[in-house]
Amino acid sequence: MIHKILLGYDGSEVADAAFAFALELARKFDAELHVIAVVRPPEFGDEVETRAVIENSRHHYEKVLGALSERLAKQPVAFRSSLVVGHPAEQIVRYAEEHSIDHIVVGHRGRTLFERWLLGSVARQVIAYAHCAVTVVRK
Repeated sequence: MIHKILLGYDGSEVADAAFAFALELARKFDAELHVIAVVRPPEFGDEVETRAVIENSRHHYEKVLGALSERLAKQPVAFRSSLVVGHPAEQIVRYAEEHSIDHIVVGHRGRTLFERWLLGSVARQVIAYAHCAVTVVRK
């Protein structure tokens, strides 16, 4: 039985497809829908630059989550959102463990083989480390 669903959301087109899937799953199982947006700090940069990037990203994701909250207000689904800073896969898995999530839904951007090899895939990392079922939605 699915009681809590976690959606990794960044406001992209593929994230919207994952949202539609997670919403339908939440309706079907009368589950609580948790949505997490992760601000990824830059790999390199000085402290001032890093702080500025994080604050700009945080502001962007607050708007994205606000718009998503408005869309969910019309739905008969319990909803919680969270905005965190860190590596997306790590933060998604951590949130899932801390909140006893039963199912994780993430989107997949469909990067090229070289990009996946070089950068890794958030979806692949979530699948590898999650303690629960994971659905990857492709657009």
